Amino acid sequence: MNDLEQENEFRSWKVLPARLDVFQTAWFLGFKPHDIPVLTVNGLLKPLGHPARICIKHYATETLDALRRDEKWLARASDVIRNHWHEKNARKHALSGASRGRDQWRQQTCCPTCPGWCASDERDGKWMMRSSVPCFW
Repeated sequence: MNDLEQENEFRSWKVLPARLDVFQTAWFLGFKPHDIPVLTVNGLLKPLGHPARICIKHYATETLDALRRDEKWLARASDVIRNHWHEKNARKHALSGASRGRDQWRQQTCCPTCPGWCASDERDGKWMMRSSVPCFW
């Protein structure tokens, strides 16, 4: 059974169990399964008991139901997830040396009056300078 079938089966349950695993917690709260550990590490979700770092964690359905209705908690959780992925992507780009964005390439033109069409070109999703095309501005 694939993830979509499991999610559809979970959503069809009339009575939920008292504790949910990571996938069920994600489906219940409306997040992706890979976001649940981020929320746990940042203290927004608390697993039941005292699980080891590498074991399966379970969460109380009653607590999750209360959090699901709390708009402020949902906003905080969304911000934490966005910040996590923003920082992770920034670290990845810093390590690869690809920190230069498309807008920075756009600002580099051949002359002050040039709008940038002659100085930049998009190839394979990356912006690169073109020096072979003359500027008509």
